[in-house]
Amino acid sequence: MDKAIFVNGGAGRVMCAIPALEKHIKENPGSIVVSEAWGELFLTSPILRDKAYMPNTKNLFEEHLKDKEILSPEPYRLNAYYNQKCNLIQAFDMLINDCDGIPDSLELKMDIPKAQQVLGFNFLEEVKKNMRKEKTIVFQPFGSGAKLEGRFIIDSSGRSFELRDILKIIDELKEEYAVILMSTFKIPTDKNLGIVYPENMDLLAWLGIINAADKFLGCDSVGQHMAHALGKPAVVAIGATYPENI
Repeated sequence: MDKAIFVNGGAGRVMCAIPALEKHIKENPGSIVVSEAWGELFLTSPILRDKAYMPNTKNLFEEHLKDKEILSPEPYRLNAYYNQKCNLIQAFDMLINDCDGIPDSLELKMDIPKAQQVLGFNFLEEVKKNMRKEKTIVFQPFGSGAKLEGRFIIDSSGRSFELRDILKIIDELKEEYAVILMSTFKIPTDKNLGIVYPENMDLLAWLGIINAADKFLGCDSVGQHMAHALGKPAVVAIGATYPENI
């Protein structure tokens, strides 16, 4: 029976599900994906973009779900994952494709829409001109769970950089790079940091920006997965996460 595979969670988690979903759809073209979050990410996959639906899609049950088996893969509950024997991409592959044992990690690739490619290129060209730098780096210091509380940053997951380290890193980076901050909020400081803070950028726009940048630096969050999928040189600081899992 064809499946309707429900995918939820953070953007990085959704991205890591894509290779296993592509593998499944290739072998089972009658199956579909229901994206409970970050549906725009499926636009980067030529295999999935016409197979992915949002939960509020009109007539979803009657036309796409009624005759399918529902699957909601939960990699964090997989023994091999929480015992650090596989990464997130492998965990999704095991759950979605019924693998025997731990498979080789599938490749994550993202096909950025042309509009976002152009946006990223033009944005970075303007940044380099204004900052008078030849090289650019995207810096994502905060995890998705980080919150700004007054002048303090709280991240119960332990993934985010400490504020004092962020300020020190920026001072060193901007000697050589135009620094682009990837964050939903600004760094709480009265100091003029001399960095670029793009606002109102969705995930596809950030894909275009990271694609056009020279390097990426960040914590264990969505930016690292984007850099990996785009083959971008990256340095990732792992806090509260086992490296084997990512």
